[in-house]
Amino acid sequence: MFHQRKINMRHVAIYIASMLFLVVLLPYVSIKLFPSLVEHEDGIAYKGEIPKTVKVYITEKKKYETIPFEKYVQGVTASEMPSAFEPEALKAQSVASRTYALGRINSGAKLCDTVHCQVYRSDNISAKVKDAVNETKGQVLLYDGKLASHALYFASSAGKTENSEEVFSGSFPYLVSVSSSYEPGATHKKEKQTMSISTFSSKIKEHMPELNFGKIKRSNIRIKSHSKGGRVKSIKVGQKIISGADVRSALGLYSARFKISFKGQKITITSSGSGHGVGMSQYGANGLAKKGKDYKEILTHYYKGTTVSK
Repeated sequence: MFHQRKINMRHVAIYIASMLFLVVLLPYVSIKLFPSLVEHEDGIAYKGEIPKTVKVYITEKKKYETIPFEKYVQGVTASEMPSAFEPEALKAQSVASRTYALGRINSGAKLCDTVHCQVYRSDNISAKVKDAVNETKGQVLLYDGKLASHALYFASSAGKTENSEEVFSGSFPYLVSVSSSYEPGATHKKEKQTMSISTFSSKIKEHMPELNFGKIKRSNIRIKSHSKGGRVKSIKVGQKIISGADVRSALGLYSARFKISFKGQKITITSSGSGHGVGMSQYGANGLAKKGKDYKEILTHYYKGTTVSK
């Protein structure tokens, strides 16, 4: 009996020591090892530390490579925005890309070279892009002193950007709908797809086989609501109401900002803009740069309430 009690007391002592380590020592050690990240109730305070290198999964080689972080930002900026754009637009892109990458790193996510993360290439990077990245070296977007980790961007808005919660599941105070009316040279303006209602029906049903739409016909296809940025939020198709994003995916549209019209048994979908519409419009950034705005002004226009570090 006494021997059993000794064993139980030993277990209790081990349990108490373990809990002390988890509750008291581990947070202390974490802060000492990672001084740039200090946990707060409402997020993580940014203290200015940028990694020297990052590991990026290179799809073609099917392996991770260690790349200097600023070289990675150069490769992303060159891949995600045309190098012919204005220098201030390229600087804005470099800060957004650096911020987004750092957000993924801090969350424990991996980096890759595809659209799943940010497109990255290491070759044929122009001097113009390198200069833009070098001139913003180490700079990131902050909101209320914390990294604006979801610094999203897209090609063109056709007028207004979107509130994040109307496109994705998360709501972020710096990702709100703003005007983006000047987007010179933007591609995918008023693109049209015309098809039979039968073909439209097949594409929708193939994309969402789990839903019972019933018979889809002209009389039961209509847009129900729009987002603040003008994209289709919900649309009635047959017996179901689905999102504009679902229609975009099913038909391969560049944007969920679209209109529908009918002629006989044919439907025409006219879409404007390219991308999800949340965050910075890249053509809009170039338009603002052409108007004389610098990269910080561009960034604070598209990411409301943010500041640029340093």
